[in-house]
Amino acid sequence: MTHRRRLTIAAIAALAVAAAAALTITNVARSPSPTAPAATQFAGGPTVAFYGDSYTLGTGASDPALRWSTLISIPRGWNEVNPSVNGLGFVNNRARLPGQDLVEQVIASDPDIVIVTMGLNDNFSMPAAADEIRAAITDDFETLTGALPEARIVVVEPFWYTDARPQSVDQISGWVQAAAEAIDADFIAGASRWIEGHPEWIGSDGLHPSDAGYAELAVRMDAELARIGL
Repeated sequence: MTHRRRLTIAAIAALAVAAAAALTITNVARSPSPTAPAATQFAGGPTVAFYGDSYTLGTGASDPALRWSTLISIPRGWNEVNPSVNGLGFVNNRARLPGQDLVEQVIASDPDIVIVTMGLNDNFSMPAAADEIRAAITDDFETLTGALPEARIVVVEPFWYTDARPQSVDQISGWVQAAAEAIDADFIAGASRWIEGHPEWIGSDGLHPSDAGYAELAVRMDAELARIGL
């Protein structure tokens, strides 16, 4: 990692923590908890809903303000809604969700922007559930765009957590990209390799990013979102 990249990561993290602290002090808003959507943080700012799993929920971060979704939202003045769920996939663990499905929760938030980061956990049901997974991706995307025709939808290649890559990672990524293109969503490629080769960015559980790992994801996502005008 270059010195310039270290400074960028530190600046984003410091800005997020400072902004969250300032908002809490003034009682305007608070950083979201890992398990609930955020209240309105920025009056007049867009609502941005994140539809993902533990890597978007921020599991393993020392504070919710240090997950990548919050690190990119606060500097942009985005009102973050993040109901992401540990272990969730387009198919995996879907039936175990209490209450509303995540797609329904995203739609209920009436977002201006939806950022989809799903698919990692479905690898654990491949290849047996391949047809079901592919159909569920299409169904979710069509449901989102049908219910939110004015929202901008950004679909991110599913994250991955080890340097070893089963064939299913590329298979699922390809299905996600094709389904994104079918609804004219923006697609961000390459995310499955963003922490590849850096075991120091994985936390003590060996599965989820550390604070440094989430900061790196934020840097990479920030650059990709800037590239598409967000």
